[in-house]
Amino acid sequence: MSEAQSQKGSSKPQTPATGAGDKQQDLVPRESDFTDNKAYLLTASSQSGMNLYDHLIVCLKKILEEKPSNVVDIFEDISKEGKRARFASNVDTVQNQYERTTEVAKAEVQRHLFEPTQGDEDEEEMDSALPNLWQTAYLFEQGGVGLDAEETYRLWLALKELEKQHSFEQLRFWGKILGTEGGYYIAEGLLKQDEIDAIVEEEAKAAAATASSADGSKPEQAGADSAADAEAAGDADEEPPEDPIPKPDFKTPPVVPREDAGSGVNRFVYFVCSEPGRPWTRLPSVTPAQIQAARKVKKFFTGRLDAPVVTYPPFPGNEANYLRAQVCRISAGTIISPQGFYMFDEEEEEDEEGGGRDNFVENPEFEPMPVRELIDPSLSSWVHHVQHVLPQGRTRWWNPAQKRDDDSVDDEDEEEKEEMDEPQPEEGPPLLTPLSEDAEVDGNQPWTARLSSQLLPQFSVAVLSSNLWPGAYAVAQGSLFENVYIGWGHKYATENYSPPPPPPVLLEFPSGPEITETEDPTPEEEAALKAALAEAEEGAEEGAGEEEEDEEEDD
Repeated sequence: MSEAQSQKGSSKPQTPATGAGDKQQDLVPRESDFTDNKAYLLTASSQSGMNLYDHLIVCLKKILEEKPSNVVDIFEDISKEGKRARFASNVDTVQNQYERTTEVAKAEVQRHLFEPTQGDEDEEEMDSALPNLWQTAYLFEQGGVGLDAEETYRLWLALKELEKQHSFEQLRFWGKILGTEGGYYIAEGLLKQDEIDAIVEEEAKAAAATASSADGSKPEQAGADSAADAEAAGDADEEPPEDPIPKPDFKTPPVVPREDAGSGVNRFVYFVCSEPGRPWTRLPSVTPAQIQAARKVKKFFTGRLDAPVVTYPPFPGNEANYLRAQVCRISAGTIISPQGFYMFDEEEEEDEEGGGRDNFVENPEFEPMPVRELIDPSLSSWVHHVQHVLPQGRTRWWNPAQKRDDDSVDDEDEEEKEEMDEPQPEEGPPLLTPLSEDAEVDGNQPWTARLSSQLLPQFSVAVLSSNLWPGAYAVAQGSLFENVYIGWGHKYATENYSPPPPPPVLLEFPSGPEITETEDPTPEEEAALKAALAEAEEGAEEGAGEEEEDEEEDD
């Protein structure tokens, strides 16, 4: 082949076709794409600190050096070995330093629970307020509810530690409320009178300090207020204006006082901890306003007692107050006992004002019922032994009109108005009311009763679960029974929660002719009014002149 022909055969067109050139240019990766992809591969992991680019280099280097057979089948193993070799152990010449795992951290928190103390030897001879937790845990285990054995043992040690810190008459494990960040183990206790008095005194001081800080004002403001009062007193001697400013007749409703510690909704004291072994924290006493607000909101717990409760309507307090309100509501609706286990004391008289009794005692002549009777669908074999919480937020109704008894009333109409506005007392079911009188939950039974085993019913346990508060259970076998709650602390609702609408706007002033605007009179009406006033003045002058003439004739 000649040189001309070779040059002719190897020559390329100077201007390629437009379509083919664009397609070839699209197949060539751009430098920006390469940079972005490499930066993505170099992104470090938030857990291990490694990046995929360096890891692939390590894996490919090992494969090319060793050249194993069936490399695609063992690539995952090569990747694991590369990751494992990257983490070099921090070994000292004296002692190895190991990573502190969650099990080790948990053991350090609970270590002091297993250390014997000086008074443990004489513990059997002392009267303990803590019941046999293992016996009740066995009943719950038969019913398929409760905590596991390991968690129960650690909780029992934590309750023993709590018993040493306070003087209890009764102490039991109330339950566990779950949260988004952590849960609460709750212990219910009945303190002795000396500690109750101390709590009442402490709460009274805190309430007085809060009231003084709310009513306190600066000296400059106090001087300005006194000057304003003096000016108002001086203006009071003058004649009132012809067109006084109207005043609204709205009165702020009185604040419902809370029940003192040791009575009503605050009869029991509740202690919480995030984990057995951590310190116990006493929940504050609950107020009627907090109970009323808790009924209107629905919020998950976080596991932090100082967390704010951001809801509508606003809740007066933090998560500790909200937790205490929910515990009160759950206890009033789900703590039950077999019929006849408790009885009222015959020596105690019934309070006429309160409408019922507050205290009860164990029945020494109680005869255990068969398990079949305890799961009867009528639920007449179980009773509530915790006082019902009224809509007011108390167990005993407080009359909001009693504060106005000392006020002086000058007008008879106001007396009649107060008599018409007298509120109706709230009433609720008394203590030891059977479960058969509980209201239905959207057409369903409020409780579900079952046996723990159908194969051996004579050795089974009666289990009752609440449909109103999911997570509340009661178990019984013979003369033994116990209640527990393990759940999220929310009441059952058939529909999704929807915040209540805001209240209607109040009227600023009462409607009346003195403040109601009227149409302007026409010129003819104004002229007629002026003429009538002039005639009235002339008549008055003529009458006055005649009276003077009569007086002169008499003289």
